[in-house]
Amino acid sequence: MSPFIVPVVGLIATAVTIIGLPIARALARRMDREAASPRVPPEVIQRLERIEQAVDSIALEVERISEGQRFTTKLLAERVKPAAIEPSSAAAPSDPANVPRP
Repeated sequence: MSPFIVPVVGLIATAVTIIGLPIARALARRMDREAASPRVPPEVIQRLERIEQAVDSIALEVERISEGQRFTTKLLAERVKPAAIEPSSAAAPSDPANVPRP
């Protein structure tokens, strides 16, 4: 083997490192920037906006339905309370203590 091969290989490795390292960093930064801001087609953006509007309108309708259900439940609960009180007042005259004596 030639005694000059080791220094020549060392110089070539140093040159490749000095030139290649900044190029590798620049490529890595570009790949990182592209990954950070993915491009979304305008059709997809429009479609997502329509889906968002649909979900909002469904949420409003569900809220209206739940309000109606709460109102109906409240009416039914108020309707049952007087019916529960009436039988106890109707039973009061048949009680022997409440019957008037002649």
